[in-house]
Amino acid sequence: MNVNTIQLQTLSTLGQKIEKTGLPLIYITLGIIYIWFGGMKFTSGQAEGMYGMIANNPLVSWMYIIFSKQGLVDFLGSLEVLIGILIIGRFVNPALSAIGGLLSITLFTVTLSMMIFLPGITTEAGFPTLSFFGEFLLKDAGLFAASLFVLGHSLTTWAAAQRQD
Repeated sequence: MNVNTIQLQTLSTLGQKIEKTGLPLIYITLGIIYIWFGGMKFTSGQAEGMYGMIANNPLVSWMYIIFSKQGLVDFLGSLEVLIGILIIGRFVNPALSAIGGLLSITLFTVTLSMMIFLPGITTEAGFPTLSFFGEFLLKDAGLFAASLFVLGHSLTTWAAAQRQD
C-alpha cells in the first residue's frame, strides 16, 4: 500500500466516525429546536408578534377563522413541541421520527413560503440584503433540509427494521 492509499483509508475511517457521531445529534438538535421554539409560543406577546406573519400568508391565514390569535399560536406551539418529541422519538422507534420529519417538512414549507408573502423580507437596499424577518426565516431552509434528511433516514431505518422482523 502506498501513502496515498493509507491516507484515504484514514480519512474514510475518520469520516465514518464523525458521521456516526453526528447522526444522532441531528435528531436531538432538531428535536430540541422544535421543543424550545414551541415552548416559546406560550410566552406573552407571541400571538401579537406572529399575527402579521400568519395573516399575510394565504397558506395559513384562513386558520384565524378557526382559532383566535392566541389559540392559533397555542396550537402551533403544541404542534412544534409534538414534532420535537416525535423527532427525538427516533431512539424509540424510527416510525416516530418519520412522522415528525414529515410534519416538520410541512411546517417549514409553510414557514419558508412567508418569504414570498410577507412584506419587508428585504431591506430598503433590496435583494440580497435581508431584514430581521428575512434572516429569521432563512435559517428555516437549513432546518427544512435537516427535516428532509430525518424523514429519509427514518424511513430507511424503519424499513430495514421491518425486514428483520
